[in-house]
Amino acid sequence: MAKMTNFSETRNTVSFAQKLASSENFKALFKEGMGLVEEAASYLDGQGRVDAKALVRLDALAYASESMRLTTRLMQLASWLLLQRAVNEGELSPAQAASDKHKVKLSRQDLAAPAEQFERLPEQLRELCARSMRLQSRILHLDRLLYAKAEEEAVATVNFGIRGQLEQLRRAFQVQPA
Repeated sequence: MAKMTNFSETRNTVSFAQKLASSENFKALFKEGMGLVEEAASYLDGQGRVDAKALVRLDALAYASESMRLTTRLMQLASWLLLQRAVNEGELSPAQAASDKHKVKLSRQDLAAPAEQFERLPEQLRELCARSMRLQSRILHLDRLLYAKAEEEAVATVNFGIRGQLEQLRRAFQVQPA
């Protein structure tokens, strides 16, 4: 007779993503992300201002747009990294992080400027944008691995709750046979 696995046994398994998120690789990702935030802030507040002033008006507008997008992207990534670090350090449970995740808006952000205009922007800004988008791709992938199942379960719970309520309404308004 085949042994049936009960739900509590399957909940005790450790996913590859959770293991990865709490490993030395995550610490390196965290360090890279926070370093990139500091590097971008330093550039934008220093040499970036000088570089922006040297641009023609249309390119200066593209510079402003890309620097705002870069800053927004990096703040999203830093928030996600800090949330995940709190989980790794036991300050938050994975369930709490999943429920707090709605406060961290991770989204794919591509470049706003057309490619030919982007190429006219200062090299350091272009490099920061490219590095931030590579980091964003890695974090989005890890986020999907970590939280996709939790989000599916939350949706299933909501759907089940709605189905139950709809069934109660059907029963309440159903005409009883004579």
